[in-house]
Amino acid sequence: MIRSALAVALLFATPAFAQDKPDTAAEKKEAARDIPPPVVSVTRHSGTFGGVRVNYRATAGETYLKDKDGNPLAAITSYSYVKEGKTDPNRPVTFLWNGGPGSGSLWLHMGAFGPKRVVIPSDARDDGAPPYPIVDNAFSLLDVTDLVFIDPVGTGFSRALGKTDPKNYWGITKDAKSMAQFIRLWLNENDRWNAPKYIGGESYGTTRSAAVIRELEGTYTDVAVNGIILISSILDFSQAADAPGNELGYVTNLPSMAATAWYHNKVANKPATVEEFVAEAKAFAIGPYASALLKGNSLSAEERASVRPQLSRFTGVSEAFLDRADLRLSPGRFYKELLRDRGLTIGRLDTRYTGKDYDAAGEEPDNDPSFYAIDGAYTAAMNAYARSTLKYSPDVVYSSIGGTGEWDWNIGEGPRGGSGYLNVAPYIGKALRENSGLRVFVAQGYYDFATPFFGAEYSLNRTGIPNDGRISWHWYHAGHMMYVREDDLRKLSTDIRSFIRTGGTGR
Repeated sequence: MIRSALAVALLFATPAFAQDKPDTAAEKKEAARDIPPPVVSVTRHSGTFGGVRVNYRATAGETYLKDKDGNPLAAITSYSYVKEGKTDPNRPVTFLWNGGPGSGSLWLHMGAFGPKRVVIPSDARDDGAPPYPIVDNAFSLLDVTDLVFIDPVGTGFSRALGKTDPKNYWGITKDAKSMAQFIRLWLNENDRWNAPKYIGGESYGTTRSAAVIRELEGTYTDVAVNGIILISSILDFSQAADAPGNELGYVTNLPSMAATAWYHNKVANKPATVEEFVAEAKAFAIGPYASALLKGNSLSAEERASVRPQLSRFTGVSEAFLDRADLRLSPGRFYKELLRDRGLTIGRLDTRYTGKDYDAAGEEPDNDPSFYAIDGAYTAAMNAYARSTLKYSPDVVYSSIGGTGEWDWNIGEGPRGGSGYLNVAPYIGKALRENSGLRVFVAQGYYDFATPFFGAEYSLNRTGIPNDGRISWHWYHAGHMMYVREDDLRKLSTDIRSFIRTGGTGR
């Protein structure tokens, strides 16, 4: 979730992972003796997924990332689910992570694709108090792919070891290198180098996916990938920069505002479906609204008077408020203003959720009701499942989110310059141009304001990204974590299962 020169990848850590003041080889070796061996638990299970009965091996535990001398630097915790029996060379393996940055993989693991899931209300109500139902997950993808859920350093149970500075792993490129290193190690240990491979994530996890594909396919030790799964995408961060003078975010946010206004019955002459209203909002946003914003102080009174009532209809916010805001409605103000007359605020991760603040007078909400409505259930479920069912119970506190410190957002100079412009979508474009067998799956929720759906469409509709049908789009009637709504979990599972089944077995 958001608060938001090609390099040769080495199997072991690059200088980016070295300590600021390296110890001597002898000191490193001595320090390594104090680090216990990785903790790993292997259990065996059976379940029915996608209507197919699957016997599988669950491996929960640590993989050590090491320096060139073999000294442990960090422990990456992962949860692997591999079908039992003779290995089918055509059976895919899918590597998944969440976002933050600083979030563990518990959301996709326990909410969407793991063999067990926690059940929370589908109708945007809060999860209440424990115990929470942890049930067999018929929507898991284990019938079509083996699954590996990965917690980056500083998330879940993953951590830096010994004297290693965890900041060596906290950054777009640093993090991606460690994930690519882990994937290579996993392929080694599981003899799956020639298997079809998928990578994917949610929220910042989509940023991570773009950066990881660069590390996997943009090096001389190429790891070709069949598919990238992007759930609630954030690739071009200029859209999320709520800063004076940046007009792009207002344009890409507007269709999400329209969907939210439609959901909460704040639309005059409301269309029958949210899809219909969103289509109208997109046309207005990229047309008259974008034109008006780009004219700035040159916008005539007549044009302003023409745009304002349309903007009011699409946002559900009064013309008077929009006039005072100079036609620029920030997300925080929208969360507070839309249902102010009802004394309610709306969620950021999922605008279907509502909450009550300390009072109704503030400019922005006290908190995000769509996050505090679900976090208790997921954290409890992940700990209970890992420690009891998977028999993996390290003496470490599980960090659901917020476990990383200051993040290094620098990605260096882009393929055509512009190092100050944070946009990783070109990494996906390059991978598509250089791997004809690569496809991309994009899932977006209509009521997601953390990563608005029109922003994802904008990011992947730019020069350099092939427009040849290899990017498939899917929309859902929930928010950032669309799988909290069971009908959308069912659809998401079906859509990704189809994506993997038709993925082929190579380039």
